[in-house]
Amino acid sequence: MTTLRARPAARLSFAACALLAAIALPSRGRAQTPADAAPVAPSAASATIDRLHATLLEVMKNASALGYEGRRAKLAPVIDQVYDLPFMAKVAAGKNWKDLDPGAQQRFVETFSRLTIANYAGRFTGWDGEAFLVESEGDAGQGTRMVRTKLTQTNDKDVQLDYRLRDLGGAWRIIDVYLNGTVSELALRRSEYGALIDREGFAALIQALDAKIAALSSGAEK
Repeated sequence: MTTLRARPAARLSFAACALLAAIALPSRGRAQTPADAAPVAPSAASATIDRLHATLLEVMKNASALGYEGRRAKLAPVIDQVYDLPFMAKVAAGKNWKDLDPGAQQRFVETFSRLTIANYAGRFTGWDGEAFLVESEGDAGQGTRMVRTKLTQTNDKDVQLDYRLRDLGGAWRIIDVYLNGTVSELALRRSEYGALIDREGFAALIQALDAKIAALSSGAEK
């Protein structure tokens, strides 16, 4: 059975390591970077990020009592509402998306969404004094906003997290996350998924993603 290999993380807390699995969208053309974004008054875009962070902290602080299923149940509706998961799944599929029939496209969106939730529920398994701080917000071009945040840690190894959002039907949804301002998890996934589809086909990718979800839910992968 094909497996997707995990990448080793730097010396970060469990919360920071978990954020390596956060969704990110590669920019098209030169998007405005977090450093370019001038601080502005908080808006609905930053409120979306505040909601995600508040839920993450609640889950982290009650992780043991909740267990995996409890964490998943609390995170699933929030992640579904703050991320634009169908759009991001399409980007993750890359050039292969157009070759999938509507049924296969829907199956991939559903599997991608389940994996996103499983990554959070399976990795945010405790709290060690971490906190999230929204630092600034600014225009990121093409009708999007960039919300720059920081995960503070007790070991003083803070992690920069920058979220790009777009207005989708009157609600700001995350379409991009940059870890330390540069690391795009979705760009890596698009490359990894594309290579697997090219080698073994779409069914093998779905099988690999289902196996990863199962490993996260069982605690076999952290």
